[in-house]
Amino acid sequence: MLIPLFLGAIINTFVPEVLEVGSFTTALFKNGTPVLLGLFFFCLGSQLDVRTTGPTLEKGVAILIGKVGVGMAIGLAVAFLVPGGTLLGLTPLAIIAAMTNSNGALFAALTGQYGNKTDRAAVAVIAVNDGPFITMIALGTAGLASFPIHDLIGLVLPLVLGAVLGNLSRSAREFLSVGEVLLIPFLGFVVGRSINFGTLIESGIQGILLGVATVVISGPMAMLILWLFHVLHRRPRETRNLIAGMAEGTTAGNAIATPAALALVDPTFKAIEAVATAQIAAATVTTALLIPFAVALVASWQKRRGVSPQKELEYYESRQKMSAAVA
Repeated sequence: MLIPLFLGAIINTFVPEVLEVGSFTTALFKNGTPVLLGLFFFCLGSQLDVRTTGPTLEKGVAILIGKVGVGMAIGLAVAFLVPGGTLLGLTPLAIIAAMTNSNGALFAALTGQYGNKTDRAAVAVIAVNDGPFITMIALGTAGLASFPIHDLIGLVLPLVLGAVLGNLSRSAREFLSVGEVLLIPFLGFVVGRSINFGTLIESGIQGILLGVATVVISGPMAMLILWLFHVLHRRPRETRNLIAGMAEGTTAGNAIATPAALALVDPTFKAIEAVATAQIAAATVTTALLIPFAVALVASWQKRRGVSPQKELEYYESRQKMSAAVA
């Protein structure tokens, strides 16, 4: 996402006329944002599995509540409580988009190294926070954005259709999963094409601060909610594994497209689209660099306290065997 975004910004800054050549070039690289976003949301929707159950579903829901809740709370607090509606130059749009969205690939890699299979499988649930929809809900319900109903339906419909197809056909889900990854560099370029390179540099420091906040606030909050779920179920202390919560403290590359998606539906966001995009881009890089160290620290902390992902998995498996025996 990021290298194509930088290329798009450089071209827009120095030689914007190169994309005015016409035909397929202009259609794809200059005017292709709506089509690419629609295709991306369709492929993204196909990866949402409504059949996820058990500890995996619970774990995914818990860390989503923590991450999404704190991201929305901070973004809306800035909008309503901070004079001018920005904090250190960070817009509520950028804060909510960056702090509520998470990098599924990094989550899968880190939980694969430090967690267990219930951690890894939770990626199917947390995929719900991909894309602009949570940001749109937060801003819309708070009265900070206006989304005409027909535009709202048009934005959500590709995701819904993709989800229906993906849940009806496993082969369709596997086929479309490639499309989700394939479209990201194209999205990065067309989004970057709307940014002046100077804006990207000026917003970099703010984006780094946003990335640090995402790691140190949203990750621990997801851990806290996950811990509360463990406590409420009265699970043994050694099984209260929180790796998945910390691994959620990232910003996904696809969050970079959120300002562009919202600007298409509500043109009032056009004025801050470039700044918010640059801030989210910097936050994405920052979280990707920091989160492996943060997860390693949590894993080490758990080990010292006798908490083990393996013990958690064995606990779930023993409970399943007991339930099967009773049945």
